[in-house]
Amino acid sequence: MRKIKLADGRVVEVECLSCAITSGLIEPTGGVIFEDEFFHAHQDIAYPVPGLVILASKRHFHRMDELTEDEASRYIDLIRRIRSAQSTHLGIDHVYYFYNEDTTHHFHLWMVPRYEWMKRFGNSAESLRPSLLHARRMMNDKENITYVIDCIKKLREALSH
Repeated sequence: MRKIKLADGRVVEVECLSCAITSGLIEPTGGVIFEDEFFHAHQDIAYPVPGLVILASKRHFHRMDELTEDEASRYIDLIRRIRSAQSTHLGIDHVYYFYNEDTTHHFHLWMVPRYEWMKRFGNSAESLRPSLLHARRMMNDKENITYVIDCIKKLREALSH
């Protein structure tokens, strides 16, 4: 078991944070955006970027080639639906997709909206890390967190249909 401090200050003791989130043991701040039998979508509020979505597997695996045929089909459909909701309901024009296999967590995809303020960190995938760290350090105020949670609600509503 490891102790993990969540963005909202809660400290949890879990073996796998992703298992705890996808199983419902831990409710992410702002709540679940979408969930089905294979996947769970939420926002890591530690990075208060409006419209950021993490799409995580419920099953514990790490690599894209470990998706079953049913999971693969659902995965692509969910990415498309989430992206459409980001565009239609939040006005997000550009998104960076980030997935890596050297994580200790479940298989998951980060869908990070690209905002004008991020351009000061560059115009490529290399700008993601400094942009996310900037959001964590400088955008963690009550007003922005309220807006991020409102965006979570809008995405949840859009994906419930």
